[in-house]
Order: sequence, then C-alpha cells, then structure tokens
Amino acid sequence: MLYHLLYPLHTSISVFNVFRYISFRTIYAGLTSLLICFLLGPWVIKKLSRIQIKQYIREDGPQSHHKKAGTPTMGGILIIFSVIASTLLWTNLTNTYIWIVILVTLGFGLIGFVDDFLMQIKKQNKGLSVRKKFFLQTLLALVAGLCICACSDFSTRVTIPFFKEFSPDFGWGYILFAAFVIVGTSNAVNLTDGLDGLAIGPVIVVAVTYMLFAYVAGNVKIAEYLQINYVAGSGEIVVFCGALAGAGLGFLWFNTYPAQVFMGDVGSLSIGAVIGSVAVITKQEILLVLVGGLFVIEALSVIFQVGFFKITKGRRIFRMAPLHHHFELKGWPEPKVIVRFWIIAIILALISISTLKLR
Repeated sequence: MLYHLLYPLHTSISVFNVFRYISFRTIYAGLTSLLICFLLGPWVIKKLSRIQIKQYIREDGPQSHHKKAGTPTMGGILIIFSVIASTLLWTNLTNTYIWIVILVTLGFGLIGFVDDFLMQIKKQNKGLSVRKKFFLQTLLALVAGLCICACSDFSTRVTIPFFKEFSPDFGWGYILFAAFVIVGTSNAVNLTDGLDGLAIGPVIVVAVTYMLFAYVAGNVKIAEYLQINYVAGSGEIVVFCGALAGAGLGFLWFNTYPAQVFMGDVGSLSIGAVIGSVAVITKQEILLVLVGGLFVIEALSVIFQVGFFKITKGRRIFRMAPLHHHFELKGWPEPKVIVRFWIIAIILALISISTLKLR
C-alpha cells in the first residue's frame, strides 16, 4: 500500500525512490510486524485469558507440562495479523506470489483456528480429526500449487541441490509435489511446537534464510551467476519473509520460556504452510529438507515412533515423540532443549546457504 502511494511520488520528491528497493521495504516490513506484535501482544494475551482460550495438555505428555495448563493459546492470530498487515503495507500488491502466500496464510490459519476452537469446546487437547484436518490441508495446498503453477513463466522443474544440470520436469504433477511440500511443512512445524519458543525460533531462522533465497531467485543476474532457477517476481517474497521474521521475533518476546502465550494450531499450521509455499515459489523445495531440517527431524521422530510401535506391538525407539519430549524425559531442562534445537536450526540454515555455491 505504501509502495503504491509513495513510490509514484519519486519523480517529484527523490527521497521516495527508496521504495523501489526490496531491501528497504523488507527491513521496514520486519520492523512493522515486530512493532505490531509488541504493541498488540499484551492486549491479545489479556483478551485470550479473559475469554478463557487456554491450553489443554495431552494426558500422556510429560508431567512437567501440566503446569502449562491454562496458559492462553491461539496467539498465532497475532502473528498472522502482523505478517499480513505489514505485507500489505510494504509490498507491491500487483505481485501474484504475494497474494498466493496471503491466501495460504489465511487458509491454513482458518483450519488451525477451527482446530483450536474445537479444543476449547471439548476442553481437551483434541480438535479436528486427523482425517478432516489432512483433507482440508491437502485441498487448500492443491489450490495453492495450482495457482503457483499458473503464474506466468513459472517452471515446473524441480531444483536438485548440488546438481546444476539435473532438474527433472514434473509437468502438471508439480501441483501434487507442491501440495506435498506445503502440507508436510505445515504439519512438521505443528509437531515441533511443543515447548516454549521451540518452533518460533527456527521459523525466524528459516524465514531469514528464504529471504536470501527469494532475493537471488528474483534477480536475473544473480540467479544466472549462481546457476539457479530465475523466478520472475519472486523477489517480492523477500518482503513477506522479512515480515514473517519480524513477527516471529515479536511473538518470541511473549512466547519465550516461561511462555505467556502459545501460538496454537492457528499459528503453527499457517506458518508451516507458508514456509512450504515460499520454498516452492523460490524453487528451493528440496533444500527445505535441510533449511527446515529441525522440523523434518521432529516429524520423522513421530513417524518412526508410531511405525515401530505398531510393528513391534508396543516397543518404542524414543522415550516419547516428538523428539524434544525424548530429551525432556532424559532429564534435560526445557530451556536447554529449546536453545540447543535453535543452534541446530542455525547450523542447518548456514549449510543450506552454502549450497548456493556448491553446484
């Protein structure tokens, strides 16, 4: 909005020429979303507490988590509002990719909202059934994948890290692939969101990493130099990623241990889905396995635990899944688990960035 209102004035007032630069708008998109979280955070927490929107703890979870019962949840609404408001203020609203990521954020946020709301009605840690949630996620992800593929000049080739020549073309099958990435990332972030600040920390790291990927993918000269796919218009996604990183920092102020508010499924499902969407748009879909490696590890720990439990009729690989609970039950204090997982997320992000030169 500000871009459309102020940039046209640069012909008469030269200072407004700064709005043409993605870097400038990204910085202020991040600061705007951060400020929104800071200002609205206390009010949102009080409002959620007043209307009794509180966290219900799973019965089979770690005993130390029962003290968290009653903490306000659904704080992800604050993240979604901050990101979208900041994005609308600072991006070029004629960019199709921006509207796709906004659609994904709102759509998956709505699924998470319904899930969280049903938990409040049932007064237990169970909302939508797994089948209903997965069906709605898949349906919305397919729509997002179709919209992305319909964008002008968007390539349905899949980028394979470390290989500059090998880039298979999935054709219309790319829509299914994109949906898989979006739904998988959405649920992986949701599974990671089990400790105070555990999920939002890596989300910030991933957002900053894809900020860089979006910038190089949207710049034809840099993309050609690095021998990666050039995606016309994807540079504007940098501003969105900046808004997401800023909102993440603002939310972390209230979500850090001991948390004053939890993001709930409304936050984790929407954030995970939009990260998957950004990975698809920037043609770094496969690399998301490394960038968001912490989310992948958490999701795999659940898959392996459930599979092994069924095959062996009762035996377990981990003391409890997702993986962060395993370390809690081994005696690690919650803050230690959180910070060490953050460190792992940062290391994986740095390795991912290095792959831009490894072709």
